[in-house]
Amino acid sequence: MILDTNALSAAADHDPAVITVLSEAEQLAIPVIVLGEYRYGIAQSRYKNRYTNWLDAFIPDCMVLNINDETTHRYAAINLELKQMGKPIPTNDLWISALCRQYALPILSNDRHFDVVPGNRRIEW
Repeated sequence: MILDTNALSAAADHDPAVITVLSEAEQLAIPVIVLGEYRYGIAQSRYKNRYTNWLDAFIPDCMVLNINDETTHRYAAINLELKQMGKPIPTNDLWISALCRQYALPILSNDRHFDVVPGNRRIEW
């Protein structure tokens, strides 16, 4: 399962519903885009040390998904599909969706716009 930024944040805050979903997952993956978004949030937080320490302890249990050439093809295809449907989503979420499609993994997110991406399977808590 791929974690979106809001799921990563909820896990860091020990949200019981997210912790339950994570404990049932076979594999956890974090897109490099999500790591960037989350680290940006940490940089602005008054709890910077707490969240940095939590993230440093959490990352080893996850696969970090990087963007590669295959991802760019999926990004382009999804972007075109959504443009033709008239349903754009934020650019970072296009990249995350491309990784979902590339790895055939569901995404843990409360962002409903992932639902418009053909082939995406979103899990919410």
